[in-house]
Amino acid sequence: MKKGVILFLTVIFVLSFSLISFGEDVVKIGVIFPMTGPFAAYGQMANESLKLAQELRPTVLGKPVKLILLDNKSDKVEAANTASRLVEKEHVVAVIGPLTSSLSMAAGPILEKAKIPMMSPYATNPLVTQGKKFIFRACFIDPFQGKVAAKFAIGYLKVKTAALLTDISQDYCVGLVNFFEKNFKQMGGKIVSKTFCKTGDQDFSAQLTSIKSKNPDLIYMPNYYAEDALIAKQAKVMGIKAALLSGDAADAPEIIDVGGDAVNGLYFTTHFDEKAVKSKLGKEYLKLYHKTFKKEANTVGALTFDAYYMVLDAIERAGSLDTVKIRDALSATKNFEGVTGTITIDEHGNAVKSAVIKKIQNGKFKFVTVVNP
Repeated sequence: MKKGVILFLTVIFVLSFSLISFGEDVVKIGVIFPMTGPFAAYGQMANESLKLAQELRPTVLGKPVKLILLDNKSDKVEAANTASRLVEKEHVVAVIGPLTSSLSMAAGPILEKAKIPMMSPYATNPLVTQGKKFIFRACFIDPFQGKVAAKFAIGYLKVKTAALLTDISQDYCVGLVNFFEKNFKQMGGKIVSKTFCKTGDQDFSAQLTSIKSKNPDLIYMPNYYAEDALIAKQAKVMGIKAALLSGDAADAPEIIDVGGDAVNGLYFTTHFDEKAVKSKLGKEYLKLYHKTFKKEANTVGALTFDAYYMVLDAIERAGSLDTVKIRDALSATKNFEGVTGTITIDEHGNAVKSAVIKKIQNGKFKFVTVVNP
């Protein structure tokens, strides 16, 4: 009888140990990406590189990393819902994503209240981290990007007048166009036209007719890739000769797929180019990316890779899965040598780093220059 009891208890112990070892003894990190909806291309690019990051570094503190990917469907309400689920049901110690500014601003307050560190790879609007202690980003912010764009427009493109065409339904677009306008005026440029659109619009003839009547040297249109591609196509049909300049949301291969020849000559500010990669980690990433996907690496993926490594680096330095200690370690990040450059987190949770200028030429992205902070 005693032997039976001992055997029974032994089996229970072994099973319990197995459940702990293979079920619970992991580091759970939430991931909020737009895998469907208007921004799905960003989600796909980010997820590709996230898988590579986990392949290269699958453990932290001696435990396997478990990524819990949820689709926010490119929707603000869904972004908030997925954040709540990661907090209440999954009990993650950190979150990577969301990618875009509006969705990050929807998820951020929930994670902030729960004291769960959030690292957005790609959200550039300054409001994402403003007044927050647990919200971080791997990318530069729009005040810097807007200033870089204005400086490039006046100093490199030699333009004197600009028309603005921006998506008023996206916080990212509105913020970036405002920072560009402020700096462009301060540098001696003149804004001759301001028109607006919304995500999903297909016809921009009214805005472009107004812009054409002002004959600007430049159209600054810091929108997402789908709208930028259609604007470029319609501007070409209408015979508009102005130079085209956008922001980092244009940095997706789909802009070329949709825009075709019309986007040749379009410039944009962004975070990454293979030619600018200097670090050992960056070169390791490019080697694996090329081997796996047989194509050039993209900005969203590179930023996501950096976000993953920055979170794991912070967990390692914290030496703990306590979310407050992880937050403290993220805040103390200095000179992190990532794929997209050398990154330091400032007192507001923002990444201080360089910007890259690219141009679309002959249906491909071409590196133009790097602008330091």
